[in-house]
Amino acid sequence: MFTGIIEDIGRVERLESEATNLHITINCAFAKDLQIDQSVSHNGVCLTVVDLFDNAYKVTAIQETLNKSNLGQLSVGDKVNLERGMVLGERLDGHLVQGHVDQIGTCIGIKEQNGSWEFSFKYDPKLHNLTIPKGSITVNGVSLTVVNSGEDSFSVAIIPFTFEHTNFKEINKGSVVNLEFDVIGKYVSKLNAQSKH
Repeated sequence: MFTGIIEDIGRVERLESEATNLHITINCAFAKDLQIDQSVSHNGVCLTVVDLFDNAYKVTAIQETLNKSNLGQLSVGDKVNLERGMVLGERLDGHLVQGHVDQIGTCIGIKEQNGSWEFSFKYDPKLHNLTIPKGSITVNGVSLTVVNSGEDSFSVAIIPFTFEHTNFKEINKGSVVNLEFDVIGKYVSKLNAQSKH
């Protein structure tokens, strides 16, 4: 379980394909504090540490993960939002994030707002995910509040701190991002769909 508060921006050091799996080696500030079998969120995707190096660690993404996220599009040198699992009993500054990406979305617009930015994203509505104004959404692992909500799109406001301390500064129009929708909203959506049958 995560909070959506990004701890560090990691850099992809190495990518190795093995059958349908992708081994990803990440360099980051907290790598030396990690242990094998620990969970780390990568652009919102929970992956298990499988190997440790001096200032880096390795994780493995399986085909299911690559199909549902943007991790398969990574290149060496890319920046990745990182968060270690939350510590029970600590302050929850974001929202409850599972690290299970629901689907990808595409950035369709960026507006400068005199000191902040409004990023708009579009996603496939056939998967029945939803957003609501002032509800929670996770974009590339970042806990955010929805500003505007449509049937297949939403926008979020990004303050300068978030822009500088996440990979939002790497997102452009057309960039593909990982989306994890609010867990309560997902249950409500499923119950609503079942009641119609």
